Amino acid sequence: MTWVETIAPEIAQGDLAELYRSIASARGGVAEVHRAQSLNPRALRAHLDLYRAVVFQRSSLGRTARERIAVVVSAASRCDYCIAHHGEALRQLGEDPSIVDALGRGNLPETFGPADRALLRWARLGAIDPARASKSDVETLRSHGFDDRAILDAALTIAYFSFVNRLTLLLGVDLEADYARTCGNVAEDPP
Repeated sequence: MTWVETIAPEIAQGDLAELYRSIASARGGVAEVHRAQSLNPRALRAHLDLYRAVVFQRSSLGRTARERIAVVVSAASRCDYCIAHHGEALRQLGEDPSIVDALGRGNLPETFGPADRALLRWARLGAIDPARASKSDVETLRSHGFDDRAILDAALTIAYFSFVNRLTLLLGVDLEADYARTCGNVAEDPP
């Protein structure tokens, strides 16, 4: 449920019905974050295209790193909805559940190496106070072995999840009881 009107999949028509079918086919169901955008199918389609481009494109920044960023940004924003969804994605990617839980609470596990900790600290900064980001942050990431493509993709991931967190929080999107079902096969490119 959300605080705004939504169109249920069973009564959707036209472009929205097509989008819902594509989402359900790839992800096992239509999540509330998608339904929350149902009054504007064009924006929903653009959102899905951006999601694919940011989270699923081949990159020197791995998929697990991007999902960790998603959880860290969501924890900084206090977006339980996205913590749950992307924590589940991390679990499906093989992340230890205790690490997922720590990230969801806003903690950076001590077991992470210096590179991962630097990346996730930067992600938290980007979620909380992006105006404090500096060139030295990027230089620090480079010194830990991140190339410019990885840094760009990390910045895109931080910005994307900041957007989704705000959308979810501003519209009061509730977590689905069966949310794990709508996470689909995280290894595949979703709609």
